[in-house]
Amino acid sequence: MVKRTGLWTMLFLAALLFLCNPARAQKEGTDVEALKKTAPRVYIDCSNCDIEYFKTEITFVNYVRDRNEAQVHILITRQRTGSGGYEYTLSFSGQHEFQGLDDILRYYSNTSDTEDEVRRGLVNTLKMGLMRYVIRTPIGRRIAVSAAEPEKPEAGPDKWKLWVFNLSAEGYFSGQQSYGRGSWDTNFSASKTTPDFKVRLGLTANYRHDSYSYLDENIMSSQESYYLDALAVKGLGEHWSVGAFFEMAKDSYRNVRLDIVPAPAIEYDLFPYSESTRRQLRFLYRLNFHALRYQDMTIYDKTREKLLQGDLSVTLDVKEKWGSITTSIEGAHYFQDLSKYHLNIYGSIRLNLFKGFNAQFFGGGGWIKDQLGLFKGDATLEDVILQRRELATTYNYFVGFSLGYTFGSIYTNVINPRFGSTGGGGMSLSMN
Repeated sequence: MVKRTGLWTMLFLAALLFLCNPARAQKEGTDVEALKKTAPRVYIDCSNCDIEYFKTEITFVNYVRDRNEAQVHILITRQRTGSGGYEYTLSFSGQHEFQGLDDILRYYSNTSDTEDEVRRGLVNTLKMGLMRYVIRTPIGRRIAVSAAEPEKPEAGPDKWKLWVFNLSAEGYFSGQQSYGRGSWDTNFSASKTTPDFKVRLGLTANYRHDSYSYLDENIMSSQESYYLDALAVKGLGEHWSVGAFFEMAKDSYRNVRLDIVPAPAIEYDLFPYSESTRRQLRFLYRLNFHALRYQDMTIYDKTREKLLQGDLSVTLDVKEKWGSITTSIEGAHYFQDLSKYHLNIYGSIRLNLFKGFNAQFFGGGGWIKDQLGLFKGDATLEDVILQRRELATTYNYFVGFSLGYTFGSIYTNVINPRFGSTGGGGMSLSMN
């Protein structure tokens, strides 16, 4: 009994000595900090990710503010899958000491996944991708690897045969003493997607009503539109696809009572479709057969007509470490009268020009020579101000830009959510 009491006394004294030795505790803390400084420097390039959540869940790397300071650059892009979820492509690029160590991982989310489930899935994928870099640094000795139990296979075959359906409705109401607005939107879609075949059906209905009061006068305005669009496309390898569109539309703004449009189409992508999350250069040609009925007589004294239209679009979409480019050119003409055509151009470019400085420019416009459905007669002042009907024009455009410069500490490991999140360290200057 005496021996046991003496043993417990010795253990108690040893624990007390350890706790009362701040120098040792401080040394261990210093060692941990020194070890953390050797961890890989990582820059995550993702416009729709919860970066702060990544920082709280992955603590064995250093997060930096500037991509040029990073040893590992991670570009995360996404695109829709046939089930309604997303395919996330995580491209790991080694820089500086890790030059040449590159990898690509993919994570797939389901349409029923919550936002938290998606970000947890991305964290797990990031952890796996970071291991090849972490094990090459001293902090890799502190990493433990474990294997989760395999998931149970889903019971039975897919009773929906890959079909996915979506139904949504939205209402919006606002107003004040002299003004009121209400709008309703309903949407239905059905789709089936396989690696080589895709079918999509969509139905959309929109209604908007505005009311104004001015000097004892009440002004009412309403617009409605209904759209049905269908698509069937068959893949012919990594570059070619063929298919057909079918569309039906009613649009009070465009003076369209009914527009039925079957349209065979063919597409060529200069890059393989398997690289579509990173880069695309697609050429799409459609041959549109219009069977049109108008609400009111047009400026060409038409209430109905049949038209054959050729439509070509070219789309470039590139996402890289240096930035991103999205550009499209679309033009169409009517074979009955080649002077009736339109040409639309859109472009957006974001560049990481040098350390801490980025620039974005975007804009678009069009030449419009094919407004065949314009209402006959002059538009009233109410029609113009309330935008109740399409007006004659030969062009439209929009432009914009933004500049940003950030400097200061390169590290952004610390997260402090008090009074809202303000992002990483340093100072930011932006011009819009």
